Amino acid sequence: MFKFCPGCASEKIDFQNGKAFRCPDCGFVYYHNIAAATGCIIGVPDVGGERLMFLVRGKEPAIGKLDLPGGFVDIGEGAIEGLHRELREEIGWVPPIPPGLSLAGVYTLFASFSNVYPYKGISYNTCDLYFYVKAPGLSEKDLVLERSEVSAVRFLKPHDIDYDEIAFDSTRNAVRAYLSGF
Repeated sequence: MFKFCPGCASEKIDFQNGKAFRCPDCGFVYYHNIAAATGCIIGVPDVGGERLMFLVRGKEPAIGKLDLPGGFVDIGEGAIEGLHRELREEIGWVPPIPPGLSLAGVYTLFASFSNVYPYKGISYNTCDLYFYVKAPGLSEKDLVLERSEVSAVRFLKPHDIDYDEIAFDSTRNAVRAYLSGF
């Protein structure tokens, strides 16, 4: 990541223990922390159970694979605010917020997994936080997909989910955790 120390321009900067860049000349330390990301299982009640909403990725990594709506948390956002923004951007839908409830009262955090997100030759280590929201009556006609990122949406019953078609390990783990009653 660094060829030269940002503090003194020394070429002796070293990446130590997979955690931090350290410069022995000036003492500069940069901790290479993980990025926070969110995903959301949107459950649509259906006769005999529930359908889960998956997005079909419209870009790399894992173009054409299934994913959950969500994404990276921006600077200055909490996980729930980041998820809410990502839902609005990716699918043009957010759950209604009943009077007297906040965003935190609408989304249920149920799992978190580490992940590696490969993008344009760089592997980003992430901490993925998975939430659930129930969306009675939600259908594809209620969505406005961000076509640069999402090519389609699929509503699947649990027995129709092909885990090999899910884009990321952490997402597969989250779907399994949800379906096992987390």
